[in-house]
Amino acid sequence: MTATATQPAPLSLSAHPDSYRHWTLAIDGDVATLTMHVVPDEGQREGYELKLNSYDLGVDIELADATQRLVFEHPEVRTVVLTGGLDRVFCAGANINMLATSTHAFKVNFCKYTNETRLYIEDASANSSKRYLAALNGTASGGGYELALACDKILLVDDRNSAVSFPELPLLGVLPGTGGLTRITDKRKIRRDRNDVFSTVAEGIKGKRAVEWDLVDRIAPLSKWDEAVRDMARELADSIEIDTTGERKGVALTPIEFEETDEGWKYTYVTCTFDEGQRVARVELNLPESGPTDAAGAYAAGASWWYFQLFRELDHLLLRLRLEFPSVGLILLRVTGNAQLALDTDAWIHDEQHWFTHEVKHFVKRVLKRVDNSAKSFYAVADAGTAFVGTFLELALASDRQYVLNDPDIEVKLGISAANAGPFPMGNGLTRLQTRFLGDPDAVGRVLVNTGLIDAEAADELGLATFAPDEIDWEDELRLAIEERVSFSPDALTGMESNLRFAGPETMETKIFGRLSAWQNWIFQRPNAVGERGALKCYGTPQRPEFDFNRT
Repeated sequence: MTATATQPAPLSLSAHPDSYRHWTLAIDGDVATLTMHVVPDEGQREGYELKLNSYDLGVDIELADATQRLVFEHPEVRTVVLTGGLDRVFCAGANINMLATSTHAFKVNFCKYTNETRLYIEDASANSSKRYLAALNGTASGGGYELALACDKILLVDDRNSAVSFPELPLLGVLPGTGGLTRITDKRKIRRDRNDVFSTVAEGIKGKRAVEWDLVDRIAPLSKWDEAVRDMARELADSIEIDTTGERKGVALTPIEFEETDEGWKYTYVTCTFDEGQRVARVELNLPESGPTDAAGAYAAGASWWYFQLFRELDHLLLRLRLEFPSVGLILLRVTGNAQLALDTDAWIHDEQHWFTHEVKHFVKRVLKRVDNSAKSFYAVADAGTAFVGTFLELALASDRQYVLNDPDIEVKLGISAANAGPFPMGNGLTRLQTRFLGDPDAVGRVLVNTGLIDAEAADELGLATFAPDEIDWEDELRLAIEERVSFSPDALTGMESNLRFAGPETMETKIFGRLSAWQNWIFQRPNAVGERGALKCYGTPQRPEFDFNRT
């Protein structure tokens, strides 16, 4: 299957520490160090140079891989130090020429992926007994400082030169919208007036003022830098208690393998086919007939445990669809196979305290969030042979619509388990059932008491189906729904879906992705940023940008 995007394809979404080009991972007991030393001439595509530890998608893919490997392969690690490998530079942020020469769709998906990785860092801190220290050995600007903000603590070298900065507004005519402005307000809770100054000073803020304004936690002179990093890392590690009972040997993350076919892609448990010319992808998850019945069996299977492998494959597929197939606007989602296996797995996994199953649950949570944050329409299609049960019912609930075949002569399996009661919250902090029934909270309880398999009619009565036609109307209704969806403006659909998917409380996470959809989709297309004399186009040239000074 050939990608239709203008970005290079296929993209390599796989990485391994032995082949990292831009990062070095070192483990010393319970402290890991990730050192960023971006190779300037090894960008993800041609046309730009990665100067001053600026990054592109390839750099971020390695960081995401390292973050995940530290969780699964190195459970003994309690502190992760992020630092720079260049003199007086931590990270200059996203590469400007890369952004200026990328399609708009790629820019937004790149920013989204970047921030999902940063949220993974924060999730590892909250749930995986790891603390992250940003050891800024030099200036951290733009996305470089955003990366630091995702860490638990920030240490800045005090060398009279190094600073933290958000230069996007004064230099580029855009915004630190991939979480930057949200984290300095909602996470570090810095005063509005100071944020205003900080976000408009291109050279940034350094030294004692950076500490006073809470932009960093500490500073250290160059002469005592190594000692300060070591001491701060030790403090963070000692603040965490790890349960040392039981086996805690890491689980190797084997590569995701798939076969490219004439119709699409085939993984072990996931397949994706494309409707030629319809901008539609059909994704099917196939549950196996059998699998481990307890945590010991799952741990022994490691990365090949079907439950873990299936969601790793789905995660890989979602990223490919985002980055290589922006023209695909609708995903038809089916789950088939042994529904009882899924329910049985849910029954034991959610009572288990084993570190590996604990981490797998949080991984599944993040993959489900990847669905929530994808700029694609999702229709869950529950027809003959499907098994939207428990954890996999979450995929149906994450979809924009649920089509359930309601015919007494055709068995359609849906099911409810503990997986639907809280372990996989959305970015708004609520479960998908709570979000679905925001106007009728009692409906959540009415659904959850029906633990086990239910039929299509019961699912419809419980409010789990958008439409539940019989076999006579099924094909026509689904066909018309597909044709209608792909005829709409994709821009309008993306805006609509982002608004509708996150009902309820506002959180830092929903703000980040809501603003990403709004700010990046708007500001990144305005002439002030990307016009012939826009700031992004003029950056690094003798030309000064020309602005339309009318406020909107």
